[in-house]
Amino acid sequence: MYTHEIESFLEEDLGYNDISCKLVPDHNVEAIIFTKEDCTLAGTDVALSFFDYFGIEYSTDYSNGDRLSKGDVIFTLKGSSLLILRTERLVLNFLGHLCGIATNTNKCVDIVRKYSDRTKIACTRKTTPGLRKYEKMAVIAGGGDPHRFNLTDSIMIKDNHVKMMGVEAAIKSAKEKAGFTQKMEVEVESSADALVAARTGADIIMLDNMEPEEVVKTVDFLRRSSIPEHIIIEVSGGINMDNLEGYAKTGVDIISMGSLIHRSQWIDVSLEIVKVQE
Repeated sequence: MYTHEIESFLEEDLGYNDISCKLVPDHNVEAIIFTKEDCTLAGTDVALSFFDYFGIEYSTDYSNGDRLSKGDVIFTLKGSSLLILRTERLVLNFLGHLCGIATNTNKCVDIVRKYSDRTKIACTRKTTPGLRKYEKMAVIAGGGDPHRFNLTDSIMIKDNHVKMMGVEAAIKSAKEKAGFTQKMEVEVESSADALVAARTGADIIMLDNMEPEEVVKTVDFLRRSSIPEHIIIEVSGGINMDNLEGYAKTGVDIISMGSLIHRSQWIDVSLEIVKVQE
């Protein structure tokens, strides 16, 4: 995390006058941050950025991606009580939010692994403004794929592009403008458009808003149509933990889920001062 990012978050939380911390004298203290529920850990790098900024000593036995049990101590902290309390809420907010995403992602990965070791779970660009890189790193901690971090990572021809130009024309136009390193993904809603995309040069075909039964038929149709083997088949649209199992059985390469982030629930983490030095 860059210094200007840390200071921006601090400005939001501290405002112009931290009244609460002036109520008690500053002491050297030891504190712990622990989880109140089972989770997959994420956000430790963010927490360390705040600790380093304030000069707070820390130790931990865990890394992002580790599975924790209720009561596990994530960090032991030593330093000024004033500084520890000032950073408390920001660190807990990041840990709670990011651990929630990692935990949700890990549960989804476990569901898919029952049916395929090859299929990957990915998130989308449905992220909280200003927090995308942190949320996507939490997905990685949970065993998922970050997909595109931003629009420059690769080309994606979506439904509105297709409505204006058609699949074939949109792909040809994009190929004329794309750099040689950029892969091209095309979002389709029918097996016919999927085949056009495959034959016109798409690297990734996203089957959007299809039921699992239709996905199976489309994947079979594409394979029987002898599309290039390098083409990746992705499915997306309205997929969540409740219906994930059906899509895990379809044999696609990627299942992308906005719900990994926007439907995750925060993990309850807490900070407690355990020793005060006079």
